[in-house]
Amino acid sequence: MKRQKRDPFQKAYVSGYKAGVTGRSRDDCPSQGIEVRESWMSGWREGREAQWSGMTGVSGLHVNPMATT
Repeated sequence: MKRQKRDPFQKAYVSGYKAGVTGRSRDDCPSQGIEVRESWMSGWREGREAQWSGMTGVSGLHVNPMATT
């Protein structure tokens, strides 16, 4: 059975969100492509906002339903 590939933009967003919630720097973005990097940065920004609101660790991941996929 073939596995459906995940959208690279969603994968980058989730990775960026997790990096933001854990307090990592935005310079840690692994992608070089402009569109994928924009998705990662948008996730990172939302993750940082969640961290600043006190949502750290697992509670930060439960705030955003996209991050748990």
